[in-house]
Amino acid sequence: MNTLLETPSEKVAVVPIQNHVTPPRRILLVDDDLYARELNAGVLIRSGYKVDTAVDGADAWKALSDASYDLLITDNRMPRVTGLDLIKKLRSEDMTLPVILASGTVPEEELKRHPWLQLDATLPKPFTIAELLDMVKKVLRADGVRILPPSVDLRQE
Repeated sequence: MNTLLETPSEKVAVVPIQNHVTPPRRILLVDDDLYARELNAGVLIRSGYKVDTAVDGADAWKALSDASYDLLITDNRMPRVTGLDLIKKLRSEDMTLPVILASGTVPEEELKRHPWLQLDATLPKPFTIAELLDMVKKVLRADGVRILPPSVDLRQE
């Protein structure tokens, strides 16, 4: 939002409002391993993200139905609903949420058979805290770039 001020020459100047704070990006972290879930959530929270957690794909689907997220980070091998099944459900509902599959078992062959799953990244376990934070930053930064169709003209008259 901008503030309009009159200048002595009766022209209008636009002055940006100071101290504009963008809300933290919201992440849903899904992992059935309590230690990994708490460790990774703590790291992300200390890095300025708002993090919700789920123990498996079923709980994650409920969270996705109840709230809006900027990123999904999910393990694959979990009870009830696997990470891959969660991503299939997500995409079948036309949800374009960025996804990082962070797992010790990345199902490469199945991902090749289903390119419509549109993973933004895979992060094989074990990974370091630095690798996690770097991947999250890359995916969220890429998600912030929107490509407009050629017919959209952003020039102001």
